[in-house]
Amino acid sequence: MNCELLATCSALGCLEGDTYHKEPDCLESVKDLIRFLRHEDETRDVRQQLGAAQILQNDLLPLLVQHASDAQLFDAVIRLLVNLTQPALLCFGKVPKDPGERHHFLQVTSHLQAYKEAFANEKVFGVLSEKLYDLLQLDWEQRQEEDALLIERILLLVRNVLHVPAEPTEEKSVDDDASAHDRVLWAVHLSGMDDLLQFLACATSEAQWALHVLEVIALMLRDQTPEQLAATGQPRIAAQQDEDARELEALRQREMAERRSRLRQRGTRHSRFGGSYIIQGLKSIGDRDVVFHKGLHNVRHYSSDLGKPGARVPRHRQPPPDPTPRRRSARNVRLFLRGFCEDFLRSGFNRLMALVKEQLGRARAEDHDETFYLWALSFFLGFSRAHGFRAELVSEALSVSAFHTVEQQLRLCYEMMLIDKPQIPAWARRMHLALKAYQELLLSLQEMDQAPDPAVRRGSHVLKNNIFYVLEFRELFLTLFRKFNAAQQPRAFLRDLAGATHLFLRLLERFCRQRRSLVVQNKKQRRRKKPRARPTPASPSPTELDALWPRLEAQLQVCAQELPEEVPVPFDAAAETPVEEQRAQALARIQTGLVAGDAPHALALLRASREVWPEGDVFGVPDASLDDEIQLLQQILSAPLPRPAEAEVEEPEGGEDEEEDEDEELEAVRVSEKEFSFQDYLKRFACVPVLRAYGLLLRDYECNGPRTNHYVARMLQRLARGLGMPGLLCQLSLFSTFRRLLHDPAAPQELVTLAKYVVGKFFALVAANQKAFVELLFWKGVGAVREMTEGYGTHEPQGARRGPIWSEEEEEQLRQLYLEVKKRKDDDVIGHILSHLPGPARTRKQVVKHLVQLGLAHSAHDFPPPRKGTNIVLWTEEQELELQRLFEEFQGTDDILGNILRHLTARRSRARVMDKLLSLGLVSERKELYKKRRRKPGPGLDERPQDVTVAGRQEDEDEEGNMGEEEEEEEEGRMEAEVGELVPTGEAPELAQSLQQDGLTGPLLWLMTCLRRAATDRQQARLAQPVPLVPLSEENEDAMEEPRFQRLLRALGLRPPASEQESFWRIPAALSPLQLRQAAASIAQGDTRGLEPAEEEEEEAVGDMEQRAQAMCTLQLAQSKQLAPGATSSSPEQSPGSDSEWEDPGPSQPQPKRRRWLDSEEEDDLGSPAAEPAWGDPREQEPASGRRKHLHIEDEDED
Repeated sequence: MNCELLATCSALGCLEGDTYHKEPDCLESVKDLIRFLRHEDETRDVRQQLGAAQILQNDLLPLLVQHASDAQLFDAVIRLLVNLTQPALLCFGKVPKDPGERHHFLQVTSHLQAYKEAFANEKVFGVLSEKLYDLLQLDWEQRQEEDALLIERILLLVRNVLHVPAEPTEEKSVDDDASAHDRVLWAVHLSGMDDLLQFLACATSEAQWALHVLEVIALMLRDQTPEQLAATGQPRIAAQQDEDARELEALRQREMAERRSRLRQRGTRHSRFGGSYIIQGLKSIGDRDVVFHKGLHNVRHYSSDLGKPGARVPRHRQPPPDPTPRRRSARNVRLFLRGFCEDFLRSGFNRLMALVKEQLGRARAEDHDETFYLWALSFFLGFSRAHGFRAELVSEALSVSAFHTVEQQLRLCYEMMLIDKPQIPAWARRMHLALKAYQELLLSLQEMDQAPDPAVRRGSHVLKNNIFYVLEFRELFLTLFRKFNAAQQPRAFLRDLAGATHLFLRLLERFCRQRRSLVVQNKKQRRRKKPRARPTPASPSPTELDALWPRLEAQLQVCAQELPEEVPVPFDAAAETPVEEQRAQALARIQTGLVAGDAPHALALLRASREVWPEGDVFGVPDASLDDEIQLLQQILSAPLPRPAEAEVEEPEGGEDEEEDEDEELEAVRVSEKEFSFQDYLKRFACVPVLRAYGLLLRDYECNGPRTNHYVARMLQRLARGLGMPGLLCQLSLFSTFRRLLHDPAAPQELVTLAKYVVGKFFALVAANQKAFVELLFWKGVGAVREMTEGYGTHEPQGARRGPIWSEEEEEQLRQLYLEVKKRKDDDVIGHILSHLPGPARTRKQVVKHLVQLGLAHSAHDFPPPRKGTNIVLWTEEQELELQRLFEEFQGTDDILGNILRHLTARRSRARVMDKLLSLGLVSERKELYKKRRRKPGPGLDERPQDVTVAGRQEDEDEEGNMGEEEEEEEEGRMEAEVGELVPTGEAPELAQSLQQDGLTGPLLWLMTCLRRAATDRQQARLAQPVPLVPLSEENEDAMEEPRFQRLLRALGLRPPASEQESFWRIPAALSPLQLRQAAASIAQGDTRGLEPAEEEEEEAVGDMEQRAQAMCTLQLAQSKQLAPGATSSSPEQSPGSDSEWEDPGPSQPQPKRRRWLDSEEEDDLGSPAAEPAWGDPREQEPASGRRKHLHIEDEDED
């Protein structure tokens, strides 16, 4: 021992018999020891020297017992004892791996075990109890800070003593014998410390010690099991005796079977004359059969690995050992602990658990203190079940929040196992503890179902309803099975997981049987495609640029004074891109415009950029002439400017509703409800990870308990018999276990029956499918099992789009075609294969996927999809002449642009052809190139004409977005289907008339106004957007909730809220302005039949009907407002644009347009007088000033 440390210990005092004589400077010596411990090194040398000198047994404990009246000395000794008894794991931080450091760790642990023996003294705990009792008697006002610190130190000292691990090899105690831990507990009981712990648990003024008390209680009961503790002192029931008898009988039968097997293995001859045999059909290293040099009774155990050393498994891959079985404490200790648990449940369990949960939620606890909360849930819920379940005693734990807390801890432990690699064993133990707590919660729910009190049964029903509704609770066990790692988690965890899963499925199945239908929560993940960078188009060669420049120069000379009205913006102040990069991007945009042949746009962008960046004359001098600008543009065209690739906009995979808000589209998870099906939920367990986990449990059936074997048999029976898929269990490792079961006389009967059923089904399947023998080598899911039993290629996963099945002949043809095209080095390999591949039609993706499956290609990236259109950027003179000829040829057709694209020699996209037609001046606007749709003849609103503008714009947007052929067809089909659904039916006038008679004139007028406004906005903006109907008045809001009013909205083609994120009805984007006006007119007019006259008079009739409807609306509004007499009336006059205003089209101009000016009524001011109706011809009336506005509607001529 260090001389200074030895001198300090000698100055404490001496022990003479049972009396300890302290030295005058004893207090200073105790403080010096505390100071020495504070400055010890990494080997904890001071702690080891004090332990070897037995200072605690010979000096500190006698000082504590005999000189407790000295307050300062008592406080110092308590501080020193707390420091000396702290766990070795806290001293070293972790269990050392170095042999030298590990030796020091074991030395400190051995000293702590000697300290625990010394604390097994009633006098020591008696002094501590008396001091703690005196401190707790002080009121809150009288208690000082030193008193609170002393209370905490006493609790920490008790915690440290109880925490010292046991050493079974040193104690050499058996069950029902008193160990060191039992003796310490008995001293705690005799001193009355357990009563003080009960008081601290239930006292409202001592809430700050809740976690300390719970930790001490957990350490007191660490060697006990709740079932065994609850059964202490109780007579054994007949069921328990029968169970023990069955276990003993099973062990006896297994032992007798082993004895008979050994007798059969003994041959009648001498062992040296066992003989040699040849095993036919089993080849040795050469071509001959194996020669076996042992007796025939050993043939079944022959293996090629016989005599070879086993493969060494790395330490990090070895399965962790199961926890050691707990020994049974002495009977008197168990009786004391049983009474302690009963009192704790009656007085302090609910309150203490609430306090601990609150402190954990507010982050007032230390790291990993939640493990004591989980242990308390597991232990005391199990003790309550075994001791006569009473729900009111554990009501704090039986709540949805408790389930949520445990579920969150399970997920947290799994995530930390992935992150904190060095601490995987610790996180695995915490995860196992959380699983036990969750299992006890489910067992308590089962006890509540069997309670005689109907209120308790109703509470159980409410809890199960809430738990089964939430998706996370239902997916928990599936997730745990899928994430189970046998190299990181012990088999005990897997056994408890199987038991909890069995209990959860049984509760869920019974709950579903009691109800006709069960609605549960469903969450759908929105997967978004990764943004792909568009490849930068190849830059034109200098020769092509030289050939292009004369035409650009001619365009610049012509359009120099007549630039586009829309001035491009070269600079964005709100963008995060630096100013220098934006200037470079402006130069690149100018060059791109020149290469595309859009010289006016490039010149306008050059002048706008000059105004933004005048410094440096990068875009020319401020007063540059046209010649200087043309020369500068020529330099920009030939300059090697960088052209960065554009990124595609990230879009969701599925076809989402275009009318959702932007915030809703950014959500990652979409919550909805669906009807629950227990059979579909059970199919989720028919997956490889779950089957592999149950296979591990089945392999250890001899070590499992009867309950665990029952859980395994029940789950495998659900999958094999309940789902009708015995092929799920047709796996070689399972068959090996079945073989052991069938030859084991003591095997559980449930598992034997299951093995016979599965093996019988397998051999029945082999008669029809010889490939089933090969399937034994693999674990299989539902799809593979169906293909194995019903035929390969017959199963199609739900939601999957699979093409025709590939036959062997088609695969051979595909292989030959691929090799031929590969030799020719064709650019479009898949296109050539599709054109020459016989058989059913297939897509590019199907061919690429099968080429990868056949091993002819490494991945799908080896076959990049061809770009829609071509890489050609420049137009030659021959191509321009061909484009003009095709335009003149198909000018009078319904689909000008489509016919041109079909007959154009050089393949180009729709957008490029449209831009070229505009630059050549053949058309004045894009609308002239949209596809015209024929109107269907027939009266009424039921046969609605298609909107030319919307359809044409949709096709153009599809082409500009570079959509594939399949996506384009799906988009057009979806658009046409949506338009077809939105056609107003013929019952709208009758519904409007009925609602008007019931006094809903105001809401009807508001609805007509909204429809006309939407029509006006769409006609002016030429853009269709969904418009919500927002009722601002109470009358309109009540009408929107009326069922008949909603029926009218559906008849007009309006759409109800699509999901819970939408609150209002909407006017769909598919309705054209003409259809919206027809819908508004059908509200005000009782009969809309005969709405469409002959084709040449159609628009005139619609205009007349529109204005008559407006007059009716004015009359109804006047009647509803009860206008004062003398109100002035006004009538609309004939619109300035009529059918007589025609333009003579030129030979190369598109078909003329008919223009008509219609009047659209705005919402009237409540304070202004309404106009009187005019019953004459609406075209001959004067419009009231400020009451109407003119709408300019352009329709394509049908001829």
